Amino acid sequence: MSRSFQLWDQTVDLGPHRFFSNDPRVNRLWLEVAQRDYRMVDRLTRIYYGGRFFNYPLDAANALRNLGLFESTRCLMSYFKEKVSSARQTDTFESWVVGRFGRRLFEIFFKTYSEKLWGIRCDELDSDFAAQRIKKLSLGQAVRSALGLNGGSHRTLVDRFAYPTQGTGMIYDRMADLIEVVGSIHLESPVRRVLHRDKRVTGLELMSGRQQSYDQVISTMPFTLLVKGLNEAPEEVQKAVNSLTFRNTVLVYLNIDGIDLFPDQWVYVHAADLKTGRVTNFRNWIPELYGDAPTSILALEYWCYDQNAIWKESDATLIERASSEIRATGLIGKQIILDGHVVRVPRSYPVYARNYKDHLSVATEYLQSFSGLTPIGRYGAFKYNNQDHSILMGLLAAESLIDRRLIDLWSINTDYETYQESSTITDTGLETALS
Repeated sequence: MSRSFQLWDQTVDLGPHRFFSNDPRVNRLWLEVAQRDYRMVDRLTRIYYGGRFFNYPLDAANALRNLGLFESTRCLMSYFKEKVSSARQTDTFESWVVGRFGRRLFEIFFKTYSEKLWGIRCDELDSDFAAQRIKKLSLGQAVRSALGLNGGSHRTLVDRFAYPTQGTGMIYDRMADLIEVVGSIHLESPVRRVLHRDKRVTGLELMSGRQQSYDQVISTMPFTLLVKGLNEAPEEVQKAVNSLTFRNTVLVYLNIDGIDLFPDQWVYVHAADLKTGRVTNFRNWIPELYGDAPTSILALEYWCYDQNAIWKESDATLIERASSEIRATGLIGKQIILDGHVVRVPRSYPVYARNYKDHLSVATEYLQSFSGLTPIGRYGAFKYNNQDHSILMGLLAAESLIDRRLIDLWSINTDYETYQESSTITDTGLETALS
C-alpha cells in the first residue's frame, strides 16, 4: 500500500495517501528522510451523493443547497429524535453513528460508503471502527457542522498536508536505502512461517524452503498468516484467527485525455448505484507527479473479498466498468479515456466485524507468549493504521529491541494522543507546540 510507481510517464500511488501527524517523533523521522523533497498540498475532497457533490468537510450553504430544504429538515428531525431518545445501543457501527447523528444522516453519509468498503452491513460492523476512525476523520462532525449543530474543526480535516515530490513511495524507498547502509533487504523472498523452539523465536522459513536464523523477528506479514504459520496453535486460537478477515482492494487506473477535469485530490463515492468507493485524481496533487504529460490519471477503488466475483474479473472487464462509472459521475465530461490499468492489492484492510476484538484478543494473547516476536503495522497488528501510526509502531519496536525494554505495542492504536508536545510539518519544516 505504500509504494508509488510509474504509469503512462507519470507517478501514481495505490490510491490517495495523505501523510499527516501531530507526533514530533514521527514528523522528525519523516522530514529526515524526505529532506526538502516535498510540497505542501491544499486539500480539496468532496462526497458524491445523489448526483451532487458535497464539500468535505461539509459547509452549511453547500449542504443545504444540495440536500434541499425538505431533506435537510428530515436530517434535523432525525438528529433531534436520537438526542431525546433514552434507548440507545452503541455496540455496532450503525447504532454508534445513528445514536450520535440520527438515522437520516447515517443513511446519507455513512451507510453506503461503509458497506462498500467493508462488504458487510453496518449492523455487523463493530462500533470500535466508529470510535477510532469517525472521531478522527470526523465525517459526522463535518455533517453536523454543516447543519449548524456544532462548530470547530478537527485535526484530520487539515486543509494542507506534506507530500513527497516522487510520490508516497519515495519515503519508504529512501528508508530502504538507509537500511541497506547498515544491513540488507531481501526482495522477492516471501516468508512461509516464523521458526521457534519452546516459544522462543529462532528464525524464518521462506517459501523456497530455505531457513535463516534470527534472534528477533519484527513481523508486518498479515496477522492471520503469522499465527497460522506458527503451527500447533491451540484449537481456540485457530478458531479465533479463522474469524478474522481482510478486505482486498482493486484499483483501476484510467488515463484521461484532459488536464482540468475536476479540482479534487479525491472524491468519496456514496452513490449506491456505483460500485466504486473512491476516485483519486493524481493531476491535482503536485506537478512533479505528471510533469509535461498532457493527460490526467484517475484511480477508481473497488473493495472485495477473495470469494467475490470482482476479485477474479479480467482487467478488461474492470476497466470497462470503471470507465462506465466515471462517466456516470460526470467528473470527466466527454473527455476521451485513452487507456486503463489494473492493480490488485490483497488484504489491504483488516475488517472490524462485530466482536472482532474478542477473536483478536485470543490470538494476541497467544502471540505474546512467544519471545522475540513483535508484530507491527496495519497487517501485522490487525489495526486500521494510517502511515503515521505504522511509522510510530516501527520506531517503538526498534527502541524496545535496542534499549531492551518492554513496550506494549498492542496499545498503540489509530487514536493515540498520548504525547504532550505536538508538531506539524509546514513549508519550512517542523513547527512544534506544547499542549
